[in-house]
Amino acid sequence: MSPPRLTGALRSFSNVSKKEDLAEQVYDLKAKRLKRQELFAREGLTWQKIVHFCSEHQDKVKQHAASQELKSLLVAAKQIVGDEHGQEAIESAGVFLFETFHNRDHVGTEETRAIKQMFGPFPSSAAEASCACVARLVAQVGDSRVEELIQTQKSRHDPQRTSSFGRNIDFSYEGYTLHPLETLSESSVPDKDLDFINFLNTQQSGRKGGDGGGAAGAGGALSSGDGAILRTEVEKYLSGGNMISSNPEELCTSLFEMLASQRSDDELQNELFELLGPEGLEMISTLLQRRGAIVDSLLSVPPDSRYRFSVGINGEVTKPAYGCQVTIQSEQEKQMMKMYRREEKKERKRGKGVDEADSSDAVLTFDPREMRAQREQALLTARREPVLSRERVYERVRYPNVYDSYAEATKSPAFVGGAKMMLPEGIRRDNCKMYEEVEIPPNEPMPIGFEEKPVYISDLDEIGQLVFKGMKRLNRIQSLVFETAYNTNENLLICAPTGAGKTNIAMLTVLHEIRQHLQPGGVIKKDEFKIVYVAPMKALAAEMTNYFSKRLEPLGIAVKELTGDMQLTKGEILRTQMLVTTPEKWDVVTRKSVGDVALSQIVRLLILDEVHLLHEDRGPVLESLVARTIRQVESTQSMIRILGLSATLPNYLDVATFLHVNPYIGLFYFDSRFRPVPLGQTFVGIKSTNKIQQMHDMEEVCYNKVLEQVKAGHQVMVFVHARNATVRTAMGLIEMAKNHGETCFFQPEQGADYGQCEKQVLRSRNKQMKEMFPEGFGIHHAGMLRSDRSLMESMFSRGHVKVLVCTATLAWGVNLPAHAVIIKGTQIYDAKRGTLVDLGILDVMQIFGRAGRPQFDKYGEGTIITTHDKLSHYLTLLTQQNPIESQFLDSLSDNLNAEIALGTVTNVEEAVKWLSYTYLYVRMRANPLAYGINHKAYQMDPGLELYRKDLVVESGRKLDKARMIRFEERTGYFASTDLGRTASHFYIRYNTIETFNELFNSQRTEADILSIVSKAEEFEQLKVRDEEMEELEQMLANYCELPAAGGVENGYGKVNILLQTYIGRGEVDSFSLISDLSYVAQNAARIVRALFEIALRKRWPAMTYRLLTLCKVIDKRLWGFAHPLRQFPALSHVVLNRLEEKKLSVDKLREMRKDEIGHMLHHVNVGLTVKQCVHQIPSISMEAGIQPITRTVLRVRLVVTPDFRWSDQVHGSVGEPWWLWVEDPINDHIYHSEYFLLQKKQVVSGEPQHVVFTIPIFEPLPSQYYIRAVSDRWLGAEAVCIINFQNLILPERHPPHTELLDLQPLPVTALGNRGYESLYKFTHFNPIQTQIFHTLYHTDTNVLLGAPTGSGKTIAAEMAMFRVFNQYPSSKVRLAEGCDGGLGLTGWLTGDVTPDMRAIAQADLIVTTPEKWDGVSRSWQNRSYVQKVAILIIDEIHLLGEDRGPVLEVIVSRTNFISSHTSMSVRVVGLSTALANARDLADWLGIGQVGLFNFRPSVRPVPLEVHIHGFPGQHYCPRMASMNKPTFQAIRSHSPAKPVLIFVSSRRQTRLTALDLIAFLATEDNPKQWLHQDEREIEAIIATVRDSNLKLTLAFGIGMHHAGLHERDRKTVEELFVNCKIQVLIATSTLAWGVNFPAHLVVVKGTEYYDGKSRRYVDYPITDVLQMMGRAGRPQFDDQGKAVILVHDIKKDFYKKFLYEPFPVESSLLSVLSDHLNAEISAGTISSKQDAMDYITWTYFFRRLVMNPSYYSLEDISPESINKYLSGLVERSLRDLECSYCIEIQEDDRTIEPLTYGRISSYYYLKHQTIRTFKERLRAELPVHELLSVLTVSLPLLHAPLPCSDYTTDTKTVLDNAIRICQAMLDVAANEGWLVTSLSICHLVQMLVQGRWLHDSSLLTLPHLQQQHLHLFRKWPGRRGRSEPGGYSGPVEGLPELMAACGGRESVFSAMVGQELQSGQIAQVRTADTAPTLTMTVG
Repeated sequence: MSPPRLTGALRSFSNVSKKEDLAEQVYDLKAKRLKRQELFAREGLTWQKIVHFCSEHQDKVKQHAASQELKSLLVAAKQIVGDEHGQEAIESAGVFLFETFHNRDHVGTEETRAIKQMFGPFPSSAAEASCACVARLVAQVGDSRVEELIQTQKSRHDPQRTSSFGRNIDFSYEGYTLHPLETLSESSVPDKDLDFINFLNTQQSGRKGGDGGGAAGAGGALSSGDGAILRTEVEKYLSGGNMISSNPEELCTSLFEMLASQRSDDELQNELFELLGPEGLEMISTLLQRRGAIVDSLLSVPPDSRYRFSVGINGEVTKPAYGCQVTIQSEQEKQMMKMYRREEKKERKRGKGVDEADSSDAVLTFDPREMRAQREQALLTARREPVLSRERVYERVRYPNVYDSYAEATKSPAFVGGAKMMLPEGIRRDNCKMYEEVEIPPNEPMPIGFEEKPVYISDLDEIGQLVFKGMKRLNRIQSLVFETAYNTNENLLICAPTGAGKTNIAMLTVLHEIRQHLQPGGVIKKDEFKIVYVAPMKALAAEMTNYFSKRLEPLGIAVKELTGDMQLTKGEILRTQMLVTTPEKWDVVTRKSVGDVALSQIVRLLILDEVHLLHEDRGPVLESLVARTIRQVESTQSMIRILGLSATLPNYLDVATFLHVNPYIGLFYFDSRFRPVPLGQTFVGIKSTNKIQQMHDMEEVCYNKVLEQVKAGHQVMVFVHARNATVRTAMGLIEMAKNHGETCFFQPEQGADYGQCEKQVLRSRNKQMKEMFPEGFGIHHAGMLRSDRSLMESMFSRGHVKVLVCTATLAWGVNLPAHAVIIKGTQIYDAKRGTLVDLGILDVMQIFGRAGRPQFDKYGEGTIITTHDKLSHYLTLLTQQNPIESQFLDSLSDNLNAEIALGTVTNVEEAVKWLSYTYLYVRMRANPLAYGINHKAYQMDPGLELYRKDLVVESGRKLDKARMIRFEERTGYFASTDLGRTASHFYIRYNTIETFNELFNSQRTEADILSIVSKAEEFEQLKVRDEEMEELEQMLANYCELPAAGGVENGYGKVNILLQTYIGRGEVDSFSLISDLSYVAQNAARIVRALFEIALRKRWPAMTYRLLTLCKVIDKRLWGFAHPLRQFPALSHVVLNRLEEKKLSVDKLREMRKDEIGHMLHHVNVGLTVKQCVHQIPSISMEAGIQPITRTVLRVRLVVTPDFRWSDQVHGSVGEPWWLWVEDPINDHIYHSEYFLLQKKQVVSGEPQHVVFTIPIFEPLPSQYYIRAVSDRWLGAEAVCIINFQNLILPERHPPHTELLDLQPLPVTALGNRGYESLYKFTHFNPIQTQIFHTLYHTDTNVLLGAPTGSGKTIAAEMAMFRVFNQYPSSKVRLAEGCDGGLGLTGWLTGDVTPDMRAIAQADLIVTTPEKWDGVSRSWQNRSYVQKVAILIIDEIHLLGEDRGPVLEVIVSRTNFISSHTSMSVRVVGLSTALANARDLADWLGIGQVGLFNFRPSVRPVPLEVHIHGFPGQHYCPRMASMNKPTFQAIRSHSPAKPVLIFVSSRRQTRLTALDLIAFLATEDNPKQWLHQDEREIEAIIATVRDSNLKLTLAFGIGMHHAGLHERDRKTVEELFVNCKIQVLIATSTLAWGVNFPAHLVVVKGTEYYDGKSRRYVDYPITDVLQMMGRAGRPQFDDQGKAVILVHDIKKDFYKKFLYEPFPVESSLLSVLSDHLNAEISAGTISSKQDAMDYITWTYFFRRLVMNPSYYSLEDISPESINKYLSGLVERSLRDLECSYCIEIQEDDRTIEPLTYGRISSYYYLKHQTIRTFKERLRAELPVHELLSVLTVSLPLLHAPLPCSDYTTDTKTVLDNAIRICQAMLDVAANEGWLVTSLSICHLVQMLVQGRWLHDSSLLTLPHLQQQHLHLFRKWPGRRGRSEPGGYSGPVEGLPELMAACGGRESVFSAMVGQELQSGQIAQVRTADTAPTLTMTVG
């Protein structure tokens, strides 16, 4: 907001100046203070001065010697002071040592004492070394010069001036309401600038100004030195008659402020000129020349002058208020101020009433200073007024669950400017030379309210009691929250102090969730929900996991940790109900979203711990998580409850808004009065700026505080921030205690168990720990052994250790409270930022939370010892005055990219909406200035739509430039790219990707890659410190195998060296480097993985291989050239070194025996271990077979056989992941890549894995391609397979297509038969039908019609039938459908329908499946109706190339064979999609030039537009889920109102897709836009539907269609869709064949299905995809059809090629040749090997063998080769049949005899292997259960046994086949003459048919009767009393008794079962009377 218009001159009087950037305003003072600190630091002797002094006036040699000595001195200083305080401390210690030793030649007692006093205990060797160094330096330079240097520096360095004063606490003024009537005294608001007037008016004015940042000096102080210049110059200027209105003080103030500001001299010169005019030129030049001196001298006025109380004008004593940091006012003072102001008001009013003439009386009220103060105040108030009145409205509202004393106080008018009530009453301040201390006493607990009643655990339900076992009741906070948390679904935000028991509140919400999934009977449905607990740190995550696991164990709920350290497999995640994770990890999991689609979608409760982290670096992660979750809730309409837990924070309402919490129900705010143990806080600020003096003072203060507590009988924890600092601090404290003679206070009491404990401690290996224990001190840090840490914890809790010095991990990971905690120093090394940073508020709160033991203490005490300049920072933080702001803008690009990659944001509009879910949005509206939105912009755009849009567009452009997304600004659409997805999944920042784009290409070496990685933005903040240089040099020399670009001097060089050191397992000493190293290692692994993905996507083979190796190198910390056996920790270094010396590679070791290995290694026993390890290294062998499909596409069938031993310790329990790619070494390109998992069971059983894929080939043929398989985890585990093209023969080129002629469409009347014409609703045939009409209807030639799906081929078939009916009325038409879903006019013959032979014999048209017809026509000689067939119409003849192709092939061959043996010729009509090699098919079908019609794929009645989209992702389910949004968008853009068909692969997918589409609809304006029917009508229809999911989807106009639905449901859906009542139909792929529903748009969602036989996902046959596409476009309705095909991105090229080009059909007869030969042998068609050869020449296989020899592995096509090949083939097939007891080859090795088993196999259509199984496993006297096992082995399962409704169809398949197989078994048993077995099989068949076990009651055969109804029949006679005459009177046990009892009367039966069954059911059961009864008489 712009300030009022003032000229520069006027503005210089006030401190209101235009400041748009609020951030600057806060730090302005900081910068000044830093400058002053630098000035102080430059005074006195500094290290730089010593270095300069020793090297000046010296020659090169001496300079070098001196610098070496100085280095050694620093090393010694480092040993004394430690390195955890940074380089500055080490240097100032060096200065101290130099001063101490410059005139000594040995280390005397005095020096030792001085050093000890300053640094605590130190190694004496270091002191001696430093003394020697200094002596050598002094000798080199000369004593006198050194003495002189030290004296001059001392005289300059005035210790009086070292103390630096603090500044005012910078409170936040945003949003605090000011009472409009109150005027503000000057002291009410601490001024932001140095208020010079305070310096001058100390003596004169009673009203002390706002707390001036510097020291205020007495007027006298100004007369000395430079400060006087200003005063004299001003007086001189004013005496010249200039500026009459001003007095000297005011002018001095203004000038001083300007001089002390940050402006440059030039800027000042202009402003001063504007203020003083031309008369002041001299003065201006004087002031600017002496500017620095004037400011300094005025800032360093001696402190003592501050402590005078001065009496003001009105005679009252006021406290000094300027040098302080905190203003304190007691209650009386406040009242006094009020009265005083009231008086002033009256006075002023009076003043206004006085006449101008009397103005002299009113002189008091007209004090110009007073006036200016008022004017400033008014301006300031205007400036600080929040732009939005929203915050003010807040204060008026009273929320039921907010207990905020602070907010209460802000309402009272006495609250002024946000600065007075900030700190509680009773605060104590102490200010001395060494430090300033502020003590806040503990709060009084909140009095208990009327309504409050504690919740007792015994009152909870059973679940609650189980979980809270051992607790008596909940505490106050938990009881207040209980009702909302435990019994509602509301989102919650709970702000409460640390230690108030928030974890149990989380537990209450967890229990509420579990109770919702509780079934009656106490069963919890565990697979319906997941609970996610997001904890900010890994340590905390581990603690929470333990806590929840223990508590939830009785309920059987599994709790697992999911963090960077703890990965979980998919199975483990599914078995877990509660996950404890960190924000980053959960972000990554949900970024892959759907990666664990099941996971993120069944989360029902999200608990966010420590929400106040929003304003730290990791805040954006939390924001994106919450935004994602809430959007998911809104889009899927699922319920995800969010629980936010946080420490107390001021703007809790903003956070509540962000978490979508209802502030009246779900917002709970408890201030510090609710702490279980009230906390007293003490803040100590050490004033010294000299680093070592500071450290020394800290030690001293720390010691005094510790002593004070220990004397009072309390235990203390001292927190330091580095592991080695724990020992140093503890030793220092012990040393001080000894010096002061106060050790007795610390020593433990010699109690009963003390001796025992001492023994335990002495057993430990930790030397320091043993030394300290008797003194009562202990240490604890993460670097200690677990056992030592536990020991210290138990000693502390038993009271043997009085003082425990520890690092912050203790506060996080272990709940160990103490009465008092002390934080010593607040600088902590942060590897992420690469420097020392301030301890975070979160850590401080956590540590303070450990103060006070709930059962023992009335209050706890927390002390924080920091430097003076940080004192106010911690005071503000811990008294919660800063509203937390959002940090989201910094990472907006990365988060936007993640959402785009996830598919949740697809355009600018959605992105703008997404931003409105962030905390950034909440805060931007509350405090727009802080986010750079000026007032005007905000008023124009209150919803910040435009501003958000600008943010999004700017980020979009950036991402587009980095190629992470494609952003089309015109339409505002975003599309994700591979690069962006990789960045999102691997959490790579935008800038890093930019670096990669610039530096990364396919030619880089390993060294280059490391250099690129080290330049990533993730490492940007790692700087090189001088003290690390030396160690880095050593590391570079010792551990770096590759050159490190950038060297030691640069940051990226350092990262590179650290990374190589990590890989080489090098030792690192320096503390900062250790933490840098772990940071680098964690991040580098991730970044290299990302680079690997990028290289793989760019298809660079050499690079991909290099990067994958590098990934493993970093994971395993082993160089690639190391011996692979180094990956086994079991082998010792000695053994490994010998292996490397002897150059024993893994391959050599595999071939050696264990004793040989033992001898080679001179260690006999180790041979076995080495041998085992060698066999555990994963290795595989690969065999590739290639088949050319066309001249440019090659199919590769790869068989991968594992060849290693599985060990769960080494390989885990799941599988070994491998990467596989096909590379062309010459063009350096990858043609195909995939990731596959070798399952454990495959490895154990040695079962091979089959991988099938297609790759392109080019002419001229390359010499070879490589298939490379590389393990994802193991170094040295890889395999290469070469594909050689030397002998490859490419198939022939294909003949051209039939052209579509431009003919006049034929009218239907051309049929010349009224009956036929009436069948058609249309009047004319389409162009294709017109062109083929004559050939089909008027001739008898065989026809092959290839035309795209949907071009009316069925009508072509009908024309051919009409021809038969016209010409040969007595003949049959046989229509072989591709699938079981044909359309029949008269006779059906399929697997589902048991044929009635008579009906078939009478039928004119037989519709059948290939298999069934094959079975029937095998015995064609005895079946007349087979011989009567006049025409064979084969639909979808291109299926020859698929699994069922051989059957079609055999049928046609047999048909031709039959027609050659009977006089009657059979016409064959083949219908197919457009074919590539139609000519071959035509030749085989015996079609000449006339009958072949093969149109192009583009010739369609309705033109088709096809879109193909690739989707990344290795896993099937997540990939499918990521297709849902594109599907929805395709419908919206291509077919908003016309019918849409969506094809998916399984029933589960139909359901998931439908639910997702509904979720997207829910966000639209009209969610029911796809329903085109009246709501009431559709409701009536829905009521009749059985399937619950279908009920839901139909209401939204979406139908589902799959085999699992009930027949009636399917019909309903079909009806609705065909009549356009519902717009979208989601169907499984089978529908493409079975039913012809065309739609305007077809979406093929995914082109793979799960194949149960091979247990993996395989591709649909290309014909299926074409068939699905063919359903697009409705003739008569659409002028264009649309097909959208969504595929796995690696298959995209393949589909692109074959969807537009026709697909060649190959034969697949080879695999099943034996069975078909067996059928012909049984039928007698083949009786010798020569016959078999002839038979093969009839097949289509023979045609293709010649055309595409390489496909069938035929070397060349010379007649000899073909002959040899076919003879071998026949030989092998017959040998197989002989092994299966099906045939017998006679002595002459030519003739073949069929055997009984062969006949059985052929008759029952079984594979010869099945018959072999029967022969080998059936025995005499087999019981039923063993028969079952034989039966199950024989059943061919078509699909995977999937859960849910899929079982029903599989059961159907099983039952269809079971009877046939049983009958075959019966024949086998009968053939062998086994009576018992035969009877068992008969029983088995009966059981199958009746669906009951043999021993069950025969009554169960009746419909509707279940096991529970049987008692009705047993009780029958008893209930009836007397039997009717002639009736049966015994108990009814089975059917015969029932029939006897009923005697044909329905009434009797109804009486029996009336109470259980309905009348309709009884009527059906009545057929029991007509049950077949056989009477047998034996004569």
